[in-house]
Amino acid sequence: MTVATQVNQTLAGLKSAQASFETFALQTENKSAKQLYQNAAQQTQTIIDSLEPRLQEIQKEEPQYNQ
Repeated sequence: MTVATQVNQTLAGLKSAQASFETFALQTENKSAKQLYQNAAQQTQTIIDSLEPRLQEIQKEEPQYNQ
């Protein structure tokens, strides 16, 4: 398994978690829980945004992506 594949899988998991947090925030009526889920979704999105450019760099470096 290449590093790019591992980062891709990590990104997929993070995107799934981020979507779940957003869903939970929409479904709950508890204001403190809603805020908690919204914050978690935002933090997760920040991580996703920082990993996506790194994945592009890795894909440029790995030979199988340069064909």
